[in-house]
Amino acid sequence: MTTTTPGTTNTTTATVSTATPATADTRTTDTRTAGTTAATGTDTGTGTAAAPAPHHHTQPPVRHLQVAVIGAGFSGLGTAIRLLKAGHTDFLVFERADDLGGTWRDNTYPGCACDVQAHLYSFSFARNPDWKSTFATQAEVHDYLHTCAKRHGVTPHLRYNHELLAAHWDTRHHHWDIHTSQGRYTARILVTGTGYLSEPALPPIPGLDTFTGTLFHSSQWRHDHDLTGRNVAVIGTGASAIQFVPHIQPHVARLDLYQRTPPWIAAKPDKPNTPRHTWMLRHLPGYQRFRRAFNKNGREIVAFFMSRPGRTTGMKNMAAGHLKKSVPDPALRARLTPDYTVGCKRLLFSNTWYPAIQQPNVDIISDTITTIGPDHITTTDGTTRTIDTIILATGFTATDRPIAHRIHGTDGHTLAHTWHRTGMTAHRGTTIHGFPNLYMILGPNTTLGHSSQTVMIEAQITYILSALKTLTTHHLTSTDVLPHAQTTYNKTLTQRLQNTVWNTGGCTSWYTDNHGNNPNIWPTYTWRYQHQTHTFDLTNYHTTTHTPTNPPTNPPTNP
Repeated sequence: MTTTTPGTTNTTTATVSTATPATADTRTTDTRTAGTTAATGTDTGTGTAAAPAPHHHTQPPVRHLQVAVIGAGFSGLGTAIRLLKAGHTDFLVFERADDLGGTWRDNTYPGCACDVQAHLYSFSFARNPDWKSTFATQAEVHDYLHTCAKRHGVTPHLRYNHELLAAHWDTRHHHWDIHTSQGRYTARILVTGTGYLSEPALPPIPGLDTFTGTLFHSSQWRHDHDLTGRNVAVIGTGASAIQFVPHIQPHVARLDLYQRTPPWIAAKPDKPNTPRHTWMLRHLPGYQRFRRAFNKNGREIVAFFMSRPGRTTGMKNMAAGHLKKSVPDPALRARLTPDYTVGCKRLLFSNTWYPAIQQPNVDIISDTITTIGPDHITTTDGTTRTIDTIILATGFTATDRPIAHRIHGTDGHTLAHTWHRTGMTAHRGTTIHGFPNLYMILGPNTTLGHSSQTVMIEAQITYILSALKTLTTHHLTSTDVLPHAQTTYNKTLTQRLQNTVWNTGGCTSWYTDNHGNNPNIWPTYTWRYQHQTHTFDLTNYHTTTHTPTNPPTNPPTNP
């Protein structure tokens, strides 16, 4: 194996040890018989083999993959579909749960729905004419993902109950050594599609662990716990709370709503799709594509507004007008008016939030929680309120990606360790120096505050496919982004973020970390990101090569 300068190839033949996996194509010998798969999803051979030596324990064969994808949500499924469309079949998608869908599988709280138009919050290559209304519900999105997996032939590539335990870059054989809860694999390329809204964030409130009633996070809804007649405390007033609170409020005896800072909320322009509209989507060529493009381009205008706080006056007036119309009491309206620039935190949309929280059984509490006891919550004003259920609407660990603690780079350290030293950054939001052939979908600075995440996901998938093609064309075994390329890219991002609403809007949001940095938001138009990721920029990468005359050791196999 030899190394080369960025953007060049070297055809020096590498010496391959017969005692280790072949490195000419960074593959291990495939010992399985095509079409045979163990029940756990770990592939095993069924052909005739020599009898093992007496008293020697034989290890199951390790399957080598061209691509291993972690997570079966929008990112993972989208990657799988595009891989198949491009003719790649040697890949698997590892999912820790027993079903696909990611956040749209996990978040089943009452009223869960998308706040981006359904035509845009879906794949451009898998459009759906059967959305019931402007904004899709959780069940609709989940069903849509199931349909995509079946229609595009992804299902045989899915491996459920395969949690990633650790992934190590093998510097000798130039592949990823992947340990899952169901066995070990190796892969030329590792793609993470775990997103940033997958791990619930639990608030560090003293006494939370002493509560003896029913406690759960909104993303882990306890459907077996009947809230009828309960005294319920909801901690948090973010995107999840404004959806589920109106649904539970009519049933609970009392609802204590703990509000740290009120959100800006605008009316949600949701309406059912008429039969005529649905017919047009199904039968009128280009109409659905037009509607998607119309929604996408319309949202790009919001990015312009949010690039400077002074440009958000119109958005503020819209949200303030909705508040004034919905809450006639001036005192309550003042308590519900945010003190930060609209857009600094995510702008929310609801037609039912304000009516629900004005009901007699709801108490809005702005005082900070000091302690939680076995059956009560105490706030800084000394008030203690007895409750039997706590629902945490406290968001997710967006600035501390759990998967980063499980991926080990060239120096043996985890990605989390690297980010702790250097900050949470990536090149094009996708690749990280010291982690060759790792591609992170929805990595640092790919979160949108103005449009649909599917736009960014598709752009990153295009980048990954271009990288895979580049590896094959130039007979490369690995690419590792150069440090100065990653640094230069992130300096530009930092400069773009400096004067935006997300950085200077006067709030503390999940977009920023404990040091005030913003490792999440993409600060400009999505078309700019699509342009940057349209082609793999090989000159920004350090590469390793093998001789093109050495054929792969693995024949093509079925998943």
